[in-house]
Amino acid sequence: MSTIRTEPAARPYRVEAGGVTLAAKAAAMELYEGGRGPTIYVDRADIDMTMLEKTDRTTTCPHKGRASYYSIKTPQGTLANAVWSYEAPTGDSGAIAGHLAFYTDKVTLTQV
Repeated sequence: MSTIRTEPAARPYRVEAGGVTLAAKAAAMELYEGGRGPTIYVDRADIDMTMLEKTDRTTTCPHKGRASYYSIKTPQGTLANAVWSYEAPTGDSGAIAGHLAFYTDKVTLTQV
């Protein structure tokens, strides 16, 4: 059984990818699962959603539910499936509803 804990991030995050800023100062949640460090989930309302394009990819986590994916459109090209979101998270992960997470090898998250 997975132990999931969420808490608000102490400070907002800047989100950058492919030379563009997706959010200059975004509220975020930190999700802790098992013994791993936090996954940062940024409030969707703070992201420039015009830079994102929803894809057909989905995955399912037994502890969080079904994830949808987005690609990021940048002047340097598209970062395919670089973002995911649990639109209707299940169980103890309800606090990440309305938030987006990013693959950190494609996106830079900096606490500001």
